[in-house]
Amino acid sequence: MREYATQMEAAKKGIITPEMKIVAEKEYIDPEELRALVAKGEVAIPCNINHKAISPEGIGTRMRTKINVNLGISGDAKDYEKEMQKVELAHKFGAEAIMDLSNYGKTNTFRRELIAKSPAMIGTVPMYDAIGYLEKDLLEITAEDFLKVVRAHAEEGVDFMTIHAGINRRAVEAFMREGRKMNIVSRGGSLLFAWMMMTGNENPFYEHYDEVLEILREFDCTISLGDALRPGCIDDATDAGQIAELIELGHLTQRAWEKDVQVMVEGPGHMAMNEIEANMRLQKRICHNAPFYVLGPVVTDIFPGYDHITTAIGGAIAASSGADFLCYVTPAEHLRLPDVNDVKEGIIASKIAAHAADIAKGVPHARDKDNAMAEARHKVEWEEMFKIAFDPEKAREYFESTPPADRHTCSMCGKMCAVRTTNMILEGKTVEFCSEK
Repeated sequence: MREYATQMEAAKKGIITPEMKIVAEKEYIDPEELRALVAKGEVAIPCNINHKAISPEGIGTRMRTKINVNLGISGDAKDYEKEMQKVELAHKFGAEAIMDLSNYGKTNTFRRELIAKSPAMIGTVPMYDAIGYLEKDLLEITAEDFLKVVRAHAEEGVDFMTIHAGINRRAVEAFMREGRKMNIVSRGGSLLFAWMMMTGNENPFYEHYDEVLEILREFDCTISLGDALRPGCIDDATDAGQIAELIELGHLTQRAWEKDVQVMVEGPGHMAMNEIEANMRLQKRICHNAPFYVLGPVVTDIFPGYDHITTAIGGAIAASSGADFLCYVTPAEHLRLPDVNDVKEGIIASKIAAHAADIAKGVPHARDKDNAMAEARHKVEWEEMFKIAFDPEKAREYFESTPPADRHTCSMCGKMCAVRTTNMILEGKTVEFCSEK
């Protein structure tokens, strides 16, 4: 029996846990420095006591930017085998987290297999699962029912849960008063809004927040405070509804920390590039520097089919401005459930954003592979380049698709390759193009 219930309680007691030691080694940080950051809530290590396969990761201040991959079945796409193929891709390309967003039938079959096998953190949104799990219509579900689903997910080993506790009556009033082009685009937020409007009751996750925290504390499950009122188009960004909910999330963050429950706070959403940095700073200020988890942001609304690119742009700006955790977006966003290829494109795009931000933030050793790639390119060592590349198979496939006559160049520049020309001159050789040498 361990001496602490959660990573945060251990940190406050001065205990460096085995999970902290692993994270400290991964992040090139002194374990004592990490412990202090966990104690303050600036770093979360989502690690449910029942998730035995996990490889712990830290999210927050001084940590590498992490990415999350959304998976799960729906009524229109319920192929468990295909979802497991996506899981394998997430593992292959180093996604640190996987969220099971299944919303059809008895979803715990897929989730239990995921938790049993996955070294990545596993997240869920209990609100999505409530209807299928309880087999009740929305109006029939009680506050106690919602808590049952939270407990079920925690017992299964879920490492973090998105709980939309901030969309209370005050936040709804601000949203209703101002109005929006896209209204509420959060699935969990819309269901809670509907439940509140139909029953006349307060948000059950807000009203019974202490009970939610007690459940999460028991299993050391991190709460990810969901942004139900996140903007769903760039014109709705930074409006009264978003900010009203953010203020509530800041207060809920402190209440969770008082119970030694680790916290992440979720953020926008769709947002023009010029608003991103200010939003990151505002979120960190109001939520006391808790780890910040963003969806995108999507920086323009007119590129369906390419939203992995629009969000990579926004994600890079967000992470370089303070966001700690990026939720991937695939080319299928706004259109359909992503297939395996969509998932790969989404993962790669998010990894690009996260890595680019880590370089900008000066994260220790972030540039190491980039420098190694520069050295391999300087020497025109193709095998070394492929080895260093994040996706070696694709790099090799492109190179080999139009093979150059001279393996010391590629088919784009041929013998006019700038690297080849400069290397030859510096080696004291003569550069000639009109005769074979």
